[in-house]
Amino acid sequence: MTRDPKLLAALAYVLGLVSGIVVLLIEKRDAYVRFHAAQSVIAFTGVALVWVLLPSVPVVGNFPPIFFVFKFGVVCLWGLLIWKALAGDAYRLPFIGELAHSLTHR
Repeated sequence: MTRDPKLLAALAYVLGLVSGIVVLLIEKRDAYVRFHAAQSVIAFTGVALVWVLLPSVPVVGNFPPIFFVFKFGVVCLWGLLIWKALAGDAYRLPFIGELAHSLTHR
């Protein structure tokens, strides 16, 4: 059975950190897929950290509109990354994409 690299790369984003780790463990050769999986792991680890730490920020941390904007941004990011992976685009997020590329292209 052949795996579609674009589909596997998009699947790396579907469940965020969890699916990124699973795809990294499954795919050992395809640099495109591994790049997207690594980018997913790094990006959604950052999202999880902000999610946990945001409420502890004085004044703005528990302000509902701030939390709404953050959640909306995460959903937009998630959709963009899936769309780019399905299109065959090795789209790199600023800083995170460079790190993911350097980790997967040795």
